[in-house]
Amino acid sequence: MIGKINWAKSIVYLLLFVGALLSLFPFYWMFVMATNSKEAINQVPPAALPGDQLAVNFAHVLEQIRFFPALANSFIVSILVTIGVLFLCSLAGYAFAKIKFPGRTVLFGAILVTMMIPTQLGLVPSYFIITKLGWLNDLKALVVPGLVNAFGIFWMRQYIAEAVPEEIIEAAKIDGCSHFRIYWNIVVPAILPAFATLGIVTFMQTWNDFLWPVTVLRDPSFQTIQVAIRSLNDVYVRDYGMILSGTFWATVPLIVVFVVFNKFFISGLTQGAVK
Repeated sequence: MIGKINWAKSIVYLLLFVGALLSLFPFYWMFVMATNSKEAINQVPPAALPGDQLAVNFAHVLEQIRFFPALANSFIVSILVTIGVLFLCSLAGYAFAKIKFPGRTVLFGAILVTMMIPTQLGLVPSYFIITKLGWLNDLKALVVPGLVNAFGIFWMRQYIAEAVPEEIIEAAKIDGCSHFRIYWNIVVPAILPAFATLGIVTFMQTWNDFLWPVTVLRDPSFQTIQVAIRSLNDVYVRDYGMILSGTFWATVPLIVVFVVFNKFFISGLTQGAVK
């Protein structure tokens, strides 16, 4: 019996190891291409080990696009959107989870239905609204529409319903606390893992978004990093070392954010019991 258990564990660990390698291989290949010259990439077979051209390729990136301003724009948009989503979605989640008001179930169901609608279907009406507001070529066109989303409300509502007991809410009401004070002093400390999970997901989605920024931002001064990197493909002869070098450095902030908040991210995904 012990041998069977160890054999089963070995198979599981082997599958996990293979899955991890397959997941990491695209990042490794991106780094290999970012550190090799165009000749080494185009040879047959292509270079399989990192080279010494990372700085050279990145210098070519800086010659072609406004890399650091675009990186700053992405940071500004991603941070503002993440803060807005955490605050507004947690407020809405608290209302749906702990406040009984007429039409709560119907309204929450309507919010869930919007999660099934493809983002592309809202592109034209959203662009029309942004045009009427005069927000074209303005970072407000990226920040304001992203401050609230259906997934954030759903995630916070489910987490608050499980993590915050009704008895604590009732005791706070007896003590004279307003709903906002209950939210700020009781709910927020109890849902920090949920904040971390939703924050990482929102930051990554906003950072990687391409369709909406390329639609409303035409001025290079306001382009985000994804739109700026896309312009590297517009040259007649494509230098994949240069393109992948820009992509590599644009991915580094996401890796740093995930590594820093990884513990809270996993805790938020796995924690479901009431403290």
